Amino acid sequence: MLDIQALRNDLAAVAARLASRGYTLDTAKFEQLEAGRKTIQTRTQELQAKRNEKSKMIGYVIGMGSTPTSPDVVALKVEVANFSEEQKQLEAKLPQVLKAMDDFLAVIPNTPHATVPVGKSEADNLEVRKVGEPTKFTFEVKDHVSIGEGLNGLDFETATKIAGARFSLLKGPLARLHRALAQFMLDTHTAEHGYTETYVPYLVNAESMRGTGQLPKFEEDLFKLQSVVGTAIDAVVSEKISNSGGIASLQNYKSMYLIPTAEVPVTNMVRDEIVPLEKLPMKFVAHTPCFRSEAGSYGRDTRGMIRQHQFDKVELVQMVHPEKSYEALEELLGHAETILKKLGLPYRIVKLCTGDMGFSAATTYDIEVWLPAQNTYREISSCSNFEAFQTRRMQARFRNAQGKPELLHTLNGSGLAVGRTLVAVLENYQQADGSVLVPEVLRPYMGGITSITG
Repeated sequence: MLDIQALRNDLAAVAARLASRGYTLDTAKFEQLEAGRKTIQTRTQELQAKRNEKSKMIGYVIGMGSTPTSPDVVALKVEVANFSEEQKQLEAKLPQVLKAMDDFLAVIPNTPHATVPVGKSEADNLEVRKVGEPTKFTFEVKDHVSIGEGLNGLDFETATKIAGARFSLLKGPLARLHRALAQFMLDTHTAEHGYTETYVPYLVNAESMRGTGQLPKFEEDLFKLQSVVGTAIDAVVSEKISNSGGIASLQNYKSMYLIPTAEVPVTNMVRDEIVPLEKLPMKFVAHTPCFRSEAGSYGRDTRGMIRQHQFDKVELVQMVHPEKSYEALEELLGHAETILKKLGLPYRIVKLCTGDMGFSAATTYDIEVWLPAQNTYREISSCSNFEAFQTRRMQARFRNAQGKPELLHTLNGSGLAVGRTLVAVLENYQQADGSVLVPEVLRPYMGGITSITG
């Protein structure tokens, strides 16, 4: 969420920065809401002052000899009562005005950092560097679907029968390779990069989704848990829950969501907390499945594992001092890159333009891995600095050197998307006979085998 003081101090400047990312700020709406708040708060202060003044006058008049029931005292009491009633009405209205302002701010994206290139789409992103040369082959290149099916390890037909489209089923050595990639990533980030491994809930409440910016803007992209309350089986479920601790807990599950990324539960670890300065930076890594409806994809990447409803990621999250967040972003980017370097996969780094950044980000780098079958680079990680956009929503703070609470800066990035890394390994390490070489760093996780054959 944006700092409301920034809008109050220079609304036009904030509107211009948001316009650079294609968002039109409704400045008239903000001014209307702000005027309503000011009117209520100013009038409330005036009424309180008048109440105090008249109350003192009552004491003075009585002290001069009037009785509590004399006409002049009664008239003053009526005035005080009228002021009190009006003040009470305004105080009841103020939360509604503040809620309207909060709802207005909740759907405004973050303002881009000054270093972000201005643009409208991914075509305007800035290539920062390339690492490694695209893999070359002397035979006809297959995509990961053909490779995986040829090895009898990738089965989309059965996955569709079980769950529907955009799910995959891995078997045998390919399932082990998928697991090996996740384990390798976790080991690298914990042993070499100083992250603390976490195991987090895959279901979170609405407050956690709001904290990291998924709600209210992107609810259609989420999988929401539907409550059984009100269904035919409600009585049976209610009885079981009542016997084990009370029906109240059932109500709490009415608005729970499957996580779209481990960023949500990990970042919310500091929601409503004040972190001691000496604990910064806080660095966490988590391997989780991720669940996305892909509501806006409209048929993109329907073949294979590129765009799935369920996929695994190893996620890196940092909570840092505001003065260190851009230094931390470069560090985090390097940590994600390390995985690709160790795997020997060609990739490039691009800095996203204003029009291609995610809702909560102030700055984002994408890491794109080379996929031979598509003859192009495809995103495998996004590394972003959110500055205080998330922590303002979550009230996640640290105590600064002066002992005062201050908002943390949060960052996250995939380190990496496991399924897409598997795709990249299959395509870049494919052999003419249909087998796939196992990257050297993964062989200890694969029982020492050097290749996967059908």
